[in-house]
Amino acid sequence: MTFTKATAFTQEQQEVARIAKVLSHPARVAILQHLAETKTCISGDISNALPLSRTTVSQHLQELKNAGLIKGEINGLTVCYCIDQEQYDKARQLLEAMLHNIKSTCCADGCGC
Repeated sequence: MTFTKATAFTQEQQEVARIAKVLSHPARVAILQHLAETKTCISGDISNALPLSRTTVSQHLQELKNAGLIKGEINGLTVCYCIDQEQYDKARQLLEAMLHNIKSTCCADGCGC
């Protein structure tokens, strides 16, 4: 039997890895933090708030949108971006559960670490 990502790992493990990959770039973390701080959809140039070019910000916004963590709606010639709260909550719950399970099982044998 050939092992593939689909057969070797659970759906949950694959989803956690997908989310972690999206969050692995500090620019995407900064964009999420910026969107969260504004507490509203942002239309216009998010790159004004970050030390990145418009092109770079646009690429990172697309990655976050593809992952479902943000949504963007076209409003005329601009796109209004905000956190997709439902998808963000699902991602947060997955990451919290994974991190809790690792912590709760670590050193359960009393090895003293």
